[in-house]
Amino acid sequence: MKSTLQSDDCSVYLVSESGPRVYLVSTPETRAICNDPLLYGVDYTRALQQACARALPHVSEALEENQTTVVHLLRGGLNFGLREALADAFGWNAHSSTFLSAQRKRKADDPEEWEIGECEYKKLALADTVSLVLGDVVASGASLQYGLESMLEAVKGRRLRSILFFTIGGPRSEEVFQSLDSRIKATHPDYEGSTVVYFEGRFPVADPATPLQIKITGTDLLRHGPYLTPEFVESQYESPMFPVERCTIYDAGSRAFEVRAYLEDVLEYWEAVEALENVSFGDYLRERCPALDASKLQVGSLRALARQQCERLRRALPV
Repeated sequence: MKSTLQSDDCSVYLVSESGPRVYLVSTPETRAICNDPLLYGVDYTRALQQACARALPHVSEALEENQTTVVHLLRGGLNFGLREALADAFGWNAHSSTFLSAQRKRKADDPEEWEIGECEYKKLALADTVSLVLGDVVASGASLQYGLESMLEAVKGRRLRSILFFTIGGPRSEEVFQSLDSRIKATHPDYEGSTVVYFEGRFPVADPATPLQIKITGTDLLRHGPYLTPEFVESQYESPMFPVERCTIYDAGSRAFEVRAYLEDVLEYWEAVEALENVSFGDYLRERCPALDASKLQVGSLRALARQQCERLRRALPV
């Protein structure tokens, strides 16, 4: 992981230049999003838009306004505010937008596998030569896979220059691009490549074998592993609640557009933590974020911490 930019507003780390180009990016806004679940609604989407605007000049390769289409994967992709972020970053006003519905659901015969259950809506706006810019929260990668395959079908007969993808997500993000790489190059021989931008980390996804007392498999993004930004790791010490959240972002769609359902989801987790018996904060921290030093987080009781967070969440619930 090579640092290419470090500042208070935006730090950029190059992870890989082979296959898709892969970056980790840290901003004050995405650290707040990933750490504090009480950043939600319009405040959350504005923060994510600002983070994308900060990152764009440092991770984009020669985008041109009249060739750029923002692909909105409904509804999670709307959270990133990339249409506005491009305007903020580059002063653009005339770039295009495309919209696709791509809602995943668990398969009935295997709940650990996913499929696309809602994909009827599609509105395309594409130039003859086009660069695609999109964002989504990625766990299973089902929505991203569907969205990219739909766009590859849509750009047949056009020149596809590049794809730039922003995510708070797991490794399936770049795996999806790798799986499509040869297909893209076969039909677009002058394709300039894909770029995957992870905000704050490439977060592992909980699966049935993950040794956690509380988890939702195929969904929860976990805050450990070798690919976290140093700024994000250090920010875990700002509050003992941060490193023991169930998921790094929870449900991105409801966090923006169904606030009560989102807060109830987070509250359900913290109520489950409060109900744990004979579990110390240190033990629970080692389970969820093993690289941290528990001595830097002064917590008398995990149950008391959970009770405090439950109270914050209940106060935030819309009447």
